[in-house]
Amino acid sequence: MNWRRLNHGLHRDIGFLCIGLTLLYALSGIAVNHMHDWNANYSIERFSLQIDPLPPGVVNSAQIQQVLRQLGETKISKKHFQPDPENLWLYADKRMIRVHLPSGKVQAEKSQRRPFWYRLNFLHLNHAKQAWTWIADIYAAGLFLLALTGMLMLPKRADLKRRALVLCMVGIFIPIFFLL
Repeated sequence: MNWRRLNHGLHRDIGFLCIGLTLLYALSGIAVNHMHDWNANYSIERFSLQIDPLPPGVVNSAQIQQVLRQLGETKISKKHFQPDPENLWLYADKRMIRVHLPSGKVQAEKSQRRPFWYRLNFLHLNHAKQAWTWIADIYAAGLFLLALTGMLMLPKRADLKRRALVLCMVGIFIPIFFLL
């Protein structure tokens, strides 16, 4: 077996191993890059409500329970935050509730994980750590070998070699340009 045939076999087999991961990394990469346009991890539902106004000032637990009852909350919230005397933020069952005390206006957000995208981005950003770091490193090494074996598969035509070299250099300089 000559080196060219070995190179083609390595390129083919590494390529097949990398296809699935590449497709998933590409999808999650687009999602992660556009988090400002669309939250791929969570579906967020926003809604407004109205409750009876409360006097501004430091709220006590009885007032918090009164607000929760008016909102129809069954679970008692132990988590709250009062950024200023006129506003109260409550956290209950995957919801964040902002109450403007003097007006009684309520802005609420309910978030729910998107099962597919959340898990995919979790791996893409390597939040899993541990064993996934090794898998990601092996994948990166596979991509590196795929690039090298691909370069060695170039035909003998000089015009194609020049074109490949130019395109390869452009690919290297694009991130360098953005870093500068």
